[in-house]
Amino acid sequence: MTSAAAYSAPAAPAPRLGWFTRAEAWLDSKGKGAWIAAMVLGFVFFWPVGLALLFYMIWSKKMFGQKCSRRGPLARQSFRAMKSSGNSAFDAYKADTLQRLEEEQDQFEAFLQRLREAKDKAEFDQFMDDRARNASADRSEDTDSRENA
Repeated sequence: MTSAAAYSAPAAPAPRLGWFTRAEAWLDSKGKGAWIAAMVLGFVFFWPVGLALLFYMIWSKKMFGQKCSRRGPLARQSFRAMKSSGNSAFDAYKADTLQRLEEEQDQFEAFLQRLREAKDKAEFDQFMDDRARNASADRSEDTDSRENA
């Protein structure tokens, strides 16, 4: 007998996931907004379903954690990025590049924070200037009305 008989055996079918597991995976792939929409619809159509979804989201940390957004394809890519390729030179290059990108991201976020602070300061300064102008205009109206009286 040859080993060809071993290859002709049909493969075992993949186990079917339950409807709840499929629904959870589908909602996870859509993100946190899909979970919130499902919860709201649950409250609209039958409030115990919405309440159950709310409790499930809190219990599984889907509401306040990053769990559901981390399960998507990006999480698999970032996990793959941390895996060793077997080539030490490439792994060193990859580690340096990832570190450089993280530093650039931190610098960009710091720049955005400074930009927001500058915008807030400019808006506050404009508010204070408008307030001072209005106060001086009110004082000049008061002195005009006293002189006319």
